[in-house]
Amino acid sequence: MGRTIAIANQKGGVGKTTTAINLSACLAELGKKVLLIDTDPQGNTTTGVGVKKNELETTIYELMIGDKTFEECVVRNVAGGMDLLPANVNLSGAEIDFIDQENKQFILRDKLKDIKKDYDFIIIDCPPALSMLTINAMTMADTVLVTVQCEYYALDGLSQLFNTVNLIRARMHGSLEMDGIVFTMYDSRTNLSYEVVENVKNNIREHVYKTIIPRNIRLAEAPSYGQPINLYEPKSAGAEAYRLLAKEVLERKL
Repeated sequence: MGRTIAIANQKGGVGKTTTAINLSACLAELGKKVLLIDTDPQGNTTTGVGVKKNELETTIYELMIGDKTFEECVVRNVAGGMDLLPANVNLSGAEIDFIDQENKQFILRDKLKDIKKDYDFIIIDCPPALSMLTINAMTMADTVLVTVQCEYYALDGLSQLFNTVNLIRARMHGSLEMDGIVFTMYDSRTNLSYEVVENVKNNIREHVYKTIIPRNIRLAEAPSYGQPINLYEPKSAGAEAYRLLAKEVLERKL
């Protein structure tokens, strides 16, 4: 049985989607069978691996409402050799569609329970909100990985996110664990980035990954070309960082 990781933070712009795409690609580069799941109606993960979200007729939304099967929705062998369960704006209606549905927090888990065994890793990019879609991602996941941007307000909202994970563990998914924290957008030229890292380490008891993702122009450019960083600029600092993170994830004993 593989490992399912939900990448979460209720704040936007903290490197969550960048991490979902590039961690998945680097795990695939290491020979792992990877499924990347986009649960954000913005569909940035989908476009970030070169799939035209607005041209898709079948997405995670059609899977969740029961109109289509996984095989009808999955996009095989996208950039880097991984599979993708894509999303687009159709998913924005999910909150309303499922409001009266029984066990709505387990829809994704139940729809995908039979395919989990087919992958070494399933990486889920969560929306930047503690929504029903995020809860669905967490009830399916084995662990939650949190991306933290190296900025002044890095700690804001983290305690709320950890409380949500604890609540889901207590009420819905007793084996859910915190995978750890990954720092993103680190700027070695500033004292602030160093201070943020130290502040979070001193205030958060969760595991912190040794790999720190630098602020890197190539990382910022790669999504517009529909490629993960290890394909777009394989020798860049961003690519090397995500390769190190992938190796660290493989070595992580939970």
